Amino acid sequence: MPTDTMDDIELKNIELQVPLMRNVSRSETYTQEDKIETEWGTMFVAVQGERNKQAIITYHDLGLNHISNFQAFFNYVDMRLLSQSFCIYHLNAPGQEEGAPSFQEGHVYPTMDQLAEMILCAVKFYNLKHFVGLGVGAGANILARFALKYPDFVDGLFLVNCTSTVSSWTEWGYQKINAMYLRSSGMTNSAQEYMLWHHFGKITEDRNHDLIQAYRQYFSKAVNPYNLSLFIDSYIRRSDLQIQRELDTTKKKSERRFKCQVLLLVGDMSPHLDDIVDMNARLDPSNSTWMKLSDCAMVLEEQPGKVSEILRLFLQGLGFALNQSELRLSSSSSWEASTLSVRKFSLPQQRSVDVEAVCRQRTDVDSDFRHEVHIVENPIDQHTVTC
Repeated sequence: MPTDTMDDIELKNIELQVPLMRNVSRSETYTQEDKIETEWGTMFVAVQGERNKQAIITYHDLGLNHISNFQAFFNYVDMRLLSQSFCIYHLNAPGQEEGAPSFQEGHVYPTMDQLAEMILCAVKFYNLKHFVGLGVGAGANILARFALKYPDFVDGLFLVNCTSTVSSWTEWGYQKINAMYLRSSGMTNSAQEYMLWHHFGKITEDRNHDLIQAYRQYFSKAVNPYNLSLFIDSYIRRSDLQIQRELDTTKKKSERRFKCQVLLLVGDMSPHLDDIVDMNARLDPSNSTWMKLSDCAMVLEEQPGKVSEILRLFLQGLGFALNQSELRLSSSSSWEASTLSVRKFSLPQQRSVDVEAVCRQRTDVDSDFRHEVHIVENPIDQHTVTC
């Protein structure tokens, strides 16, 4: 009777493979690209999706553009499903797009308020009636300025690492030196390290070193240092948003406030955490939410699953929702995003969406595959968000 045998296998060779690092280069995901001429300069816009769908406008942070700031996030599996229901317009500050030529010496760069006015030019160029804003850092501040001046165009603001105040003396000094080196010597090691700190905060041994290395190479090779220096100068000269929270109901509410729903998002390792807390203290708690994600600073890159889930719930709170088939696909694919327990988002015009029902759609996901999301909301607001 034959017996089962196992052939001997001789190990001939071992070949090590280095894991692929995050790629910050351009992919073919944009349906059209336009250069919009304004009185303050040329703005490059990349459109992603079908123009007949609801609009989302993105605006990037310092040292980044629509590719390096948003491409990986919108290519994340859940965001690909979500973006099928929207058309995304990626706005770039003048001279910050990939391959942009250097401005001439003495070029006058737009102020932050003028950069906000340039958004109106894009809105008119694409004939948009309204949109949802998604901004990071400096881009979040620009979108906030636009929403304060032109509230009828904005359905909601999803702001990451946004600040509402003028730059501190410390920020002004560091960024001024950074901009000086960028103009005179290009992307020096000190300028590169400061840009990494701006986006990732303190870099420790347990951070995602492949991601950080990818951005280190990006800053050294793909960024136009002279153009970036002008953008930095404009950002550190920013004015205060002059928003304030009115706790006394007998007083007339300030006109300088957001009339749309606002969600502030920050990572607990972000160097801008105090700025976000300060801005949250100035917002009306009835139409604003503050969230903090743990173990990250560059939230779109380090926690895309959690951010996409928060964004989906925020959009549903505004009245936009995925269809049922897309919701089921989203529930099965984003196992790393945890089930959020949210009471509800208040909406303009007395509309509201109960998000608990939306969250319950995710209960069919195996609990073994859930990760905990640590989110803290505005302690003054009675509608708490817990995870």
